[in-house]
Amino acid sequence: VQLQASGGGLVQAGGSLSLSCAASGSTFSRYAMGWFRQAPGKEREFVAFISWSGGPTYYADSVKGRFTISRDNANNTLFLQMSSMKFEDTAVYYCAASSRKVVATRPEMYDYWGRGTLVTVSS
Repeated sequence: VQLQASGGGLVQAGGSLSLSCAASGSTFSRYAMGWFRQAPGKEREFVAFISWSGGPTYYADSVKGRFTISRDNANNTLFLQMSSMKFEDTAVYYCAASSRKVVATRPEMYDYWGRGTLVTVSS
């Protein structure tokens, strides 16, 4: 499956931004999906997970209550709604697809990755 993230940009602290990830080339609904991010000089970190059905979701503690992951299987699209954004949310955000049937929070649990989209939060 091919993935393409979009929607990044510049936002002020406290503001909101929504990311999208378009999937193609395979049956999107077969995969659980996740969002990761990587700040300059840091390792890639888990942000959010959603099951293939859109049911169970899971968030990193750093974004819980501020970010919402969702998906539209009919339109092969994954979303990440970000609100109350903080300077430390600044990073390149990546979407990824996992064929595993468990909650996937580590990069090695994902099979496919999209090119990232840059999110910059100004303080």
